[in-house]
Amino acid sequence: MSTSRPLLDVRDLRVDYDVAGAASWRRRTLTVVRGVSFTIDPGETYGLVGESGSGKSTTGRAILRLADVSGGSVRFDGEDLASMPRRTPLSYRRAVQAVYQDPAASLNPRHRVGRAVVETLARHGVRGREARDRAALWFERVGLTAEHMSRFPTQMSGGQLQRVAIARALVLEPRLVVCDEAVSALDLSTQSQIINLLRDLQEASGVSYLFITHDLGVVRHVSHRVGVLKKGELVEQGTTSEIFDAPRHEYTRKLLAACPAAHPAGRDERRAVRVARRAAARAA
Repeated sequence: MSTSRPLLDVRDLRVDYDVAGAASWRRRTLTVVRGVSFTIDPGETYGLVGESGSGKSTTGRAILRLADVSGGSVRFDGEDLASMPRRTPLSYRRAVQAVYQDPAASLNPRHRVGRAVVETLARHGVRGREARDRAALWFERVGLTAEHMSRFPTQMSGGQLQRVAIARALVLEPRLVVCDEAVSALDLSTQSQIINLLRDLQEASGVSYLFITHDLGVVRHVSHRVGVLKKGELVEQGTTSEIFDAPRHEYTRKLLAACPAAHPAGRDERRAVRVARRAAARAA
């Protein structure tokens, strides 16, 4: 995955929020992300994992320019985001897309789902027949059909709606997609399908992913490298095998212990328990 220059280079990122106190005049600064540094290469998936409130989603929002950067820098393809105009250029919006946990929240229930993809293309200058044809093509690429374009959100399952969200993000052929808890609301079988879809699309297009999640089991299957966030600080990062097979930080080890399915030793232990129970049942 190594290149002469990473696609995304986050250095000493800090994100602060002003928080109101009990009195209207009393305000304080809350640092949500502090000193976070990592890179993502072209075609790579970087998993950012941590408990709720660890700052992982805020990091994603800073990269998407939805949260202000209070310190440090975020460079995309060598360009510092701080040098961009206050109003994010369309070129950056096209190059960096997002897929969120609840796709239905970003879809108008009164509109057919195909319209969301067509309108995304229209905002970037692709209209008419070309936009409809390209939208239909991407519906097929994500495992749907052109017929699904005429359905309303309430007529589709959660997995199908997430496929629509992926089609809307990738129809612009971005270079980086921020996946923020993109599969956490899905059942296990649908999770597996969506993860395999994202990997297939990555192999075909070379897109990079920042995969934000609390689920270590998902991270293990989708990421090339992993960073572990605790209270806004990146306490450990490395290749997926390094993080899961030889974690160095105590916090990482605690996360793995709390999620046995994400760690080989945990899976072996659970399998041994099941075998022992079956043997005891037969003996009885």
